[in-house]
Amino acid sequence: MSTGSVARRPGRSSDLAQEIALVSASKRELLLRIHRHRLRREDLEDCFSQATLELLAHVEAGGSFASRAHIANTLELRFLSRAHDCRRALSGRSPMRAVLERADRLDDRHALRVEPIDRGPSVEELVLIREELRRIGRLSMSLSADQRLVLGSQLSGESCAGFCARHGWSREKYRKVAQRARSRLKALADAGESGVPPARCSSDSLPGPTYEHISPHT
Repeated sequence: MSTGSVARRPGRSSDLAQEIALVSASKRELLLRIHRHRLRREDLEDCFSQATLELLAHVEAGGSFASRAHIANTLELRFLSRAHDCRRALSGRSPMRAVLERADRLDDRHALRVEPIDRGPSVEELVLIREELRRIGRLSMSLSADQRLVLGSQLSGESCAGFCARHGWSREKYRKVAQRARSRLKALADAGESGVPPARCSSDSLPGPTYEHISPHT
Protein backbone atom coordinates (compact mmCIF):
# COMPACT_ATOMS: atom_id res chain seq x y z
CA MET A 1 0.00 0.00 0.00
CA SER A 2 1.26 3.46 -0.84
CA THR A 3 1.78 6.15 1.80
CA GLY A 4 -1.35 8.05 0.78
CA SER A 5 -3.62 4.99 0.61
CA VAL A 6 -5.58 4.04 3.71
CA ALA A 7 -8.16 1.65 2.24
CA ARG A 8 -9.59 -0.68 4.85
CA ARG A 9 -8.20 -4.16 5.25
CA PRO A 10 -9.16 -6.82 7.79
CA GLY A 11 -7.79 -5.84 11.22
CA ARG A 12 -6.70 -2.37 10.05
CA SER A 13 -9.32 -0.26 11.91
CA SER A 14 -6.64 0.91 14.35
CA ASP A 15 -4.46 1.98 11.41
CA LEU A 16 -7.32 3.94 9.89
CA ALA A 17 -8.01 5.60 13.25
CA GLN A 18 -4.33 6.56 13.41
CA GLU A 19 -4.49 8.03 9.91
CA ILE A 20 -7.59 10.07 10.87
CA ALA A 21 -5.79 11.35 13.97
CA LEU A 22 -2.77 12.42 11.89
CA VAL A 23 -4.92 14.19 9.29
CA SER A 24 -7.00 15.85 11.99
CA ALA A 25 -3.90 17.15 13.77
CA SER A 26 -2.41 18.51 10.54
CA LYS A 27 -5.61 20.22 9.36
CA ARG A 28 -6.94 21.52 12.66
CA GLU A 29 -5.29 24.95 12.92
CA LEU A 30 -5.62 25.62 9.21
CA LEU A 31 -9.37 24.97 9.16
CA LEU A 32 -9.96 26.89 12.40
CA ARG A 33 -8.08 29.88 10.99
CA ILE A 34 -9.78 29.82 7.59
CA HIS A 35 -13.29 29.65 9.09
CA ARG A 36 -12.72 31.91 12.10
CA HIS A 37 -15.32 34.37 10.76
CA ARG A 38 -18.11 31.83 11.15
CA LEU A 39 -18.10 31.21 14.90
CA ARG A 40 -16.20 31.86 18.10
CA ARG A 41 -12.99 29.90 18.55
CA GLU A 42 -14.44 27.60 21.20
CA ASP A 43 -17.48 26.81 19.04
CA LEU A 44 -15.28 26.03 16.05
CA GLU A 45 -13.15 23.72 18.18
CA ASP A 46 -16.28 21.85 19.28
CA CYS A 47 -17.41 21.50 15.67
CA PHE A 48 -13.99 20.20 14.60
CA SER A 49 -13.95 17.65 17.43
CA GLN A 50 -17.42 16.42 16.45
CA ALA A 51 -16.34 16.04 12.82
CA THR A 52 -13.28 14.02 13.86
CA LEU A 53 -15.37 11.75 16.08
CA GLU A 54 -17.81 11.17 13.21
CA LEU A 55 -14.96 9.95 11.01
CA LEU A 56 -13.74 7.62 13.76
CA ALA A 57 -17.27 6.30 14.24
CA HIS A 58 -17.48 5.71 10.48
CA VAL A 59 -14.35 3.56 10.62
CA GLU A 60 -15.57 1.65 13.67
CA ALA A 61 -18.80 0.89 11.80
CA GLY A 62 -16.82 -0.69 8.97
CA GLY A 63 -16.26 2.29 6.69
CA SER A 64 -13.05 3.10 4.88
CA PHE A 65 -11.25 5.91 3.06
CA ALA A 66 -9.35 5.77 -0.21
CA SER A 67 -6.51 8.04 0.89
CA ARG A 68 -5.44 10.75 3.31
CA ALA A 69 -6.80 13.32 0.87
CA HIS A 70 -10.15 11.56 1.09
CA ILE A 71 -9.98 11.78 4.89
CA ALA A 72 -9.07 15.49 4.74
CA ASN A 73 -11.91 16.33 2.35
CA THR A 74 -14.45 14.37 4.39
CA LEU A 75 -13.21 15.95 7.60
CA GLU A 76 -13.62 19.48 6.18
CA LEU A 77 -17.12 18.73 4.87
CA ARG A 78 -18.21 17.32 8.25
CA PHE A 79 -16.60 20.30 10.03
CA LEU A 80 -18.47 22.83 7.85
CA SER A 81 -21.71 20.92 8.31
CA ARG A 82 -21.36 21.06 12.09
CA ALA A 83 -20.43 24.78 11.92
CA HIS A 84 -23.57 25.57 9.89
CA ASP A 85 -25.69 23.62 12.36
CA CYS A 86 -24.13 25.54 15.24
CA ARG A 87 -24.77 28.90 13.59
CA ARG A 88 -28.43 28.03 13.01
CA ALA A 89 -28.81 26.91 16.61
CA LEU A 90 -27.18 30.04 18.01
CA SER A 91 -29.11 32.38 15.72
CA GLY A 92 -32.40 30.80 16.72
CA ARG A 93 -31.97 31.53 20.42
CA SER A 94 -32.66 35.27 20.27
CA PRO A 95 -32.37 38.21 17.84
CA MET A 96 -29.62 39.73 19.97
CA ARG A 97 -27.61 36.49 19.94
CA ALA A 98 -27.98 36.36 16.16
CA VAL A 99 -26.59 39.88 15.85
CA LEU A 100 -23.67 39.03 18.13
CA GLU A 101 -22.86 35.92 16.12
CA ARG A 102 -22.68 37.94 12.89
CA ALA A 103 -20.64 40.78 14.42
CA ASP A 104 -16.89 41.17 14.02
CA ARG A 105 -14.92 39.92 16.98
CA LEU A 106 -12.32 42.17 18.55
CA ASP A 107 -10.04 39.23 19.28
CA ASP A 108 -9.60 38.54 15.56
CA ARG A 109 -6.54 40.11 13.97
CA HIS A 110 -8.50 41.69 11.11
CA ALA A 111 -11.01 43.17 13.57
CA LEU A 112 -8.29 44.79 15.65
CA ARG A 113 -7.47 47.03 12.70
CA VAL A 114 -11.01 48.41 12.65
CA GLU A 115 -12.02 51.01 15.19
CA PRO A 116 -15.45 50.20 16.71
CA ILE A 117 -18.16 52.71 15.81
CA ASP A 118 -20.30 54.18 18.57
CA ARG A 119 -23.65 54.93 16.92
CA GLY A 120 -25.12 56.58 20.00
CA PRO A 121 -25.41 60.35 20.44
CA SER A 122 -22.26 62.25 21.34
CA VAL A 123 -21.77 63.98 24.69
CA GLU A 124 -22.50 67.37 23.07
CA GLU A 125 -25.74 66.05 21.57
CA LEU A 126 -26.84 64.62 24.91
CA VAL A 127 -26.19 67.95 26.63
CA LEU A 128 -28.21 69.82 24.00
CA ILE A 129 -31.09 67.34 24.23
CA ARG A 130 -31.22 67.59 28.02
CA GLU A 131 -31.08 71.37 27.92
CA GLU A 132 -33.92 71.45 25.38
CA LEU A 133 -36.02 69.19 27.61
CA ARG A 134 -35.39 71.49 30.57
CA ARG A 135 -36.41 74.50 28.46
CA ILE A 136 -39.63 72.83 27.36
CA GLY A 137 -40.37 71.99 30.98
CA ARG A 138 -39.98 75.64 31.95
CA LEU A 139 -42.13 76.82 29.04
CA SER A 140 -44.89 74.36 29.89
CA MET A 141 -45.46 76.25 33.14
CA SER A 142 -47.02 79.03 31.02
CA LEU A 143 -49.76 76.67 29.85
CA SER A 144 -53.10 76.34 31.57
CA ALA A 145 -53.67 73.55 34.08
CA ASP A 146 -55.87 71.64 31.64
CA GLN A 147 -53.30 71.96 28.88
CA ARG A 148 -50.52 70.64 31.11
CA LEU A 149 -52.80 67.81 32.21
CA VAL A 150 -53.51 66.71 28.65
CA LEU A 151 -49.89 66.93 27.49
CA GLY A 152 -48.72 65.01 30.54
CA SER A 153 -51.27 62.31 29.81
CA GLN A 154 -50.12 62.04 26.20
CA LEU A 155 -46.46 61.82 27.21
CA SER A 156 -47.27 58.99 29.59
CA GLY A 157 -48.94 57.06 26.77
CA GLU A 158 -52.50 57.26 28.11
CA SER A 159 -55.21 57.01 25.47
CA CYS A 160 -57.85 59.65 24.81
CA ALA A 161 -60.60 57.26 25.92
CA GLY A 162 -58.83 56.50 29.18
CA PHE A 163 -58.19 60.17 29.94
CA CYS A 164 -61.78 61.21 29.18
CA ALA A 165 -63.19 58.40 31.31
CA ARG A 166 -60.93 59.36 34.22
CA HIS A 167 -61.63 63.10 34.10
CA GLY A 168 -65.15 63.15 32.68
CA TRP A 169 -64.14 65.04 29.52
CA SER A 170 -65.65 64.74 26.09
CA ARG A 171 -63.47 63.71 23.17
CA GLU A 172 -64.04 67.10 21.54
CA LYS A 173 -62.81 68.94 24.63
CA TYR A 174 -59.77 66.67 24.81
CA ARG A 175 -58.96 67.31 21.15
CA LYS A 176 -59.31 71.09 21.41
CA VAL A 177 -57.29 71.43 24.63
CA ALA A 178 -54.51 69.18 23.28
CA GLN A 179 -54.36 71.12 20.01
CA ARG A 180 -54.22 74.48 21.78
CA ALA A 181 -51.60 73.18 24.21
CA ARG A 182 -49.29 72.07 21.40
CA SER A 183 -49.79 75.32 19.49
CA ARG A 184 -49.16 77.40 22.59
CA LEU A 185 -46.03 75.46 23.51
CA LYS A 186 -44.68 75.79 19.97
CA ALA A 187 -45.35 79.53 19.99
CA LEU A 188 -43.53 79.89 23.30
CA ALA A 189 -40.55 77.93 22.00
CA ASP A 190 -40.41 79.91 18.75
CA ALA A 191 -40.67 83.20 20.61
CA GLY A 192 -37.84 82.19 22.91
CA GLU A 193 -35.59 81.44 19.94
CA SER A 194 -36.43 84.70 18.16
CA GLY A 195 -36.25 86.83 21.28
CA VAL A 196 -39.84 88.09 20.90
CA PRO A 197 -41.78 87.97 24.19
CA PRO A 198 -44.73 85.57 23.90
CA ALA A 199 -48.30 86.61 24.53
CA ARG A 200 -49.32 86.13 28.14
CA CYS A 201 -52.72 84.60 27.48
CA SER A 202 -53.64 81.62 25.37
CA SER A 203 -56.50 81.34 22.93
CA ASP A 204 -58.60 79.26 25.33
CA SER A 205 -58.31 81.80 28.16
CA LEU A 206 -59.06 85.05 26.33
CA PRO A 207 -61.82 87.03 28.10
CA GLY A 208 -65.09 87.63 26.28
CA PRO A 209 -66.45 91.11 25.45
CA THR A 210 -67.42 93.34 28.40
CA TYR A 211 -70.66 95.02 27.44
CA GLU A 212 -70.66 97.36 30.46
CA HIS A 213 -68.05 99.53 28.72
CA ILE A 214 -70.15 100.04 25.55
CA SER A 215 -71.85 103.43 25.41
CA PRO A 216 -75.64 103.08 25.09
CA HIS A 217 -76.34 105.04 21.93
CA THR A 218 -79.56 104.69 20.09
